Amino acid sequence: MSEAVRITRAATKKPKPKDSELGFGTVFTDHMFLADFQEEKGWYDPRIEPYGPLTLDPAAAVFHYAQAIFEGLKAFRGVDGRVRLFRPDKHIERLNNSARRMCIPPLDPDWALRSLVELVGLERDWVPASLGTSLYVRPTIIATEPFLGVRPAKAYVYYVILSPVGAYYAEGMNPVKILVVDKYVRAVPGGVGAAKTGGNYAASLLASEEAHRAGFTQVLWLDGAERRYVEEVGTMNIMFRLGDQVVTPPLTGSILPGVTRDSALNLLREWGLSVSERQIAIDEVIAAARSGRLREAWGTGTAAVISPVGELSYRGERIAINAGRIGELTQRLYQAIVEIQYAKVPDTRGWTLEA
Repeated sequence: MSEAVRITRAATKKPKPKDSELGFGTVFTDHMFLADFQEEKGWYDPRIEPYGPLTLDPAAAVFHYAQAIFEGLKAFRGVDGRVRLFRPDKHIERLNNSARRMCIPPLDPDWALRSLVELVGLERDWVPASLGTSLYVRPTIIATEPFLGVRPAKAYVYYVILSPVGAYYAEGMNPVKILVVDKYVRAVPGGVGAAKTGGNYAASLLASEEAHRAGFTQVLWLDGAERRYVEEVGTMNIMFRLGDQVVTPPLTGSILPGVTRDSALNLLREWGLSVSERQIAIDEVIAAARSGRLREAWGTGTAAVISPVGELSYRGERIAINAGRIGELTQRLYQAIVEIQYAKVPDTRGWTLEA
């Protein structure tokens, strides 16, 4: 797509919340980015408009056949006052991989990157400055063709919305309690577990609600075939420190290839730690906890960055990890990623892009 981006500015501006009042995903900025797709035209009409409702036909394919994908990344106001996106290229790559799996036409990566930079640049005053806050960026593609029939749609809309956010978890960096579930499964090999599509999250809601009612922050999913091997947490990838080695489940198609996961693995390997991407049975994790080999566990994700796990519960047994405290390596990873995001240290890896 080579068209210039049309910009229609909002007639009135919304009041901006104080940094201290920010939650997650409830306040949205003044503008959004949109573009349309028709089979005969490709992607066209890129534009920035005032934030507002979308008009969709009741027969739009997204409502009936769930052709929908999205991404989640963040823009940060650095200590120098400049606004930067964190690893936007990796998020666009994952968005396009999700698109191919869901039979949605992919975006030109350079054009998609431009859409993020232009919108965030226009809304830079919405980027909060306090440590722990950021501007959450949500690119989305949905099928809009009105028809009833099981086939890929021929019309789509791509849009990007922005939300200033505080910490994802109200408890902040405090260790979270995780319930291991084997009654339900999230994804199976050959399915859409590696795609960031809405159906995966809908499938997770019941288990998550049951976990919340039981006093847990999140659920830990096991594999769908044997319900034996650890896969991922509801909103994060998972890592364990077993002795002197960090172990995390491999990307075999049933878990989301997390960008923060990739960032953490890169850092761990740079630091000279032993890292293994392999299958890990929940029984191995429990045995390691009993023997003292399980030194730390943490989740990785765009929303929470690094989330320490202080307790696992499996089949009625509650296992404390590192006595329920934040582990040394968990804290180091969090600090390292956050320092890059807020430009407290030079970005030597090309992970940030100024907007």
